[in-house]
Amino acid sequence: MPVIPVIIESLDHEGRGVAHYDDKTLFIDGALPGERVEYSVYRKKPTFAFAQMTRLLRESFTRVQPRCPHFGVCGGCSLQHMDASAQVAAKQRILENNLWHIGRVRPEQLLAPIHGPSWGYRHRARVSARYVEKKGGVLVGFHERKSSFIADMHQCEVMPPRMSRLIDPLRELIGRLSRPDRIPQIEIALGDDVDVLVLRVMEPLTPSDEDALRAFADQYTIQWWLQSKGPDTVHAFYPLNSPALCYRLAEFAIEMPFSPTEFTQVNPFVNQVLVRRALGLLDPQPGERIADLFCGLGNFTLPIARRGAEVVGFEGSAALVARASANSAHNGLSQRTTFQTANLFEVTEESYAAWGRFDKLLIDPPRDGAIELVKAISGEMPQRIVYISCNPATLARDANVLVHTKGYRLASACIANMFPHTAHVESIALFER
Repeated sequence: MPVIPVIIESLDHEGRGVAHYDDKTLFIDGALPGERVEYSVYRKKPTFAFAQMTRLLRESFTRVQPRCPHFGVCGGCSLQHMDASAQVAAKQRILENNLWHIGRVRPEQLLAPIHGPSWGYRHRARVSARYVEKKGGVLVGFHERKSSFIADMHQCEVMPPRMSRLIDPLRELIGRLSRPDRIPQIEIALGDDVDVLVLRVMEPLTPSDEDALRAFADQYTIQWWLQSKGPDTVHAFYPLNSPALCYRLAEFAIEMPFSPTEFTQVNPFVNQVLVRRALGLLDPQPGERIADLFCGLGNFTLPIARRGAEVVGFEGSAALVARASANSAHNGLSQRTTFQTANLFEVTEESYAAWGRFDKLLIDPPRDGAIELVKAISGEMPQRIVYISCNPATLARDANVLVHTKGYRLASACIANMFPHTAHVESIALFER
């Protein structure tokens, strides 16, 4: 049966083209909005199907030549074939569509999208390492698309050039170690003053292995950390006199030390603007009491405190609470901040009330969102809530509760393009009473 060409209407949350044919929704890999394509279905369900584009009949004006030679094989990027500015516009539409179709809300104002460099932005990454005899040695890189295999990579355009250039030297280095088959991953954490590589080691290193790591660190100006088991086994190996791993929010005179396995934003350029935008929307004032929910290591807490407000940071991880408290002390803000360990996925009206009254809230949850938290908001309601999201679907679900149950209005929203060339949509929204 011949394939009937379809016209791509939009992008889905994974960067696939969306089309409709014969009462079925088609999600087509590699297709862009406005294009007319032929396709081959590889997975079929009663109301939708997943397909691969097989022929491009009409090309979108937003289609560009991918910059990375590994695009299409490596699973790290999904949108390099789309112009960077068009990616931002498409993500803004995804946010709007989710807010309306899931949350039944529309922002009163769409703010200008937050974006930064399109290439070399990724300062955090976890790459896999695997000895593959058929490939001639060790592979270092991201997984292939829809596969557990590691892509045969020699560069990565979304990493800073100094890190991209290390992929081949890392392949060669691991291949020379005594047990290359027992080195499953490398975590990359770049700070303002030092570049850290965390080597996952499943077997103890030999003295010659350690010498090889030291020589590599000296040649490429990096610091090695080692991890033998869980995150609590991570420790600095060489050189031990490297600067501390940290990033700075210069606008707020904040220096943020962190461990290479602790969560920090992948894109420091967009993070700087996101913090500025969040503080502008929240507008913290001296004397106000503000909650930073899912505070992490204090990325928003400390800038809010720097503006003079009293801030209570809540986080589910005791280790992150300890880190945030230490960072507050490091920046001389202990008198304006307190931190509490709390399971924010099980908040009730009673537990929320026990925290006391807040003038404003900042909420920055993981992908699952903050549904129990927003349901629990009660009593003397905060006048302003800034919600930072990494999943437009859960933001929309929670916005529905805030607007239609709690009496807030969605004053403004926009996306933050934290991950250019991927379908990931980060966003920020302001709710007011």
